Amino acid sequence: MTASADSLDAIEAIVIGASAGGVEALTQVLPALPADFRPAVLIVVHVRSDPPSLLPGLFSARCKLPVVEPDDKDDIAGGTIYVAPPGYHMLVEPDRSISLSVDPPVRFSRPSVDVLFESAALCFADTLLGVVLSGANDDGARGLVAIQRAGGRCWVQDPHTAVSDAMPLGAIARSGVHDILTLDAMIARLRGMARATRHEPG
Repeated sequence: MTASADSLDAIEAIVIGASAGGVEALTQVLPALPADFRPAVLIVVHVRSDPPSLLPGLFSARCKLPVVEPDDKDDIAGGTIYVAPPGYHMLVEPDRSISLSVDPPVRFSRPSVDVLFESAALCFADTLLGVVLSGANDDGARGLVAIQRAGGRCWVQDPHTAVSDAMPLGAIARSGVHDILTLDAMIARLRGMARATRHEPG
């Protein structure tokens, strides 16, 4: 089943990248996801490299979906939000498990948005949605190119609504994004995706 330009019904996983201003954006988007939301959600936010991360607790308190900081080799489950741990690249393996890596930073960042996006594109192909939110560098632009080439969908936060517009602008300039959306529009589309999957025939 292929995700067409007009349908997101086939999406199995969503990868999200963010940096400066991204936590604020995520605290709007993630709590809006309903408890029966089907796709897995994997997130890289550029944060300080020293653990522990406060993000899983921050999001868990607000979200209807479970929010976890994964361990290496954890299987990816639908309806779960995975937040990359500080100091580790988070990758998707071909068997749909998570791999954590301490390879050198990419675009000065570990975890790297590009590393997550590129590995997820290889695994999920046209059932993947990539999302770039507010951020202060261009990490994620190369990853969206990989998602697009694999047949997946690409969204970018409207730069005019981002706390830091460098990451959205970099993604728009480098990749053929499908949609440039305000957070409210993004939330409406995601909630619409959830409603559509509830009516799929068993």
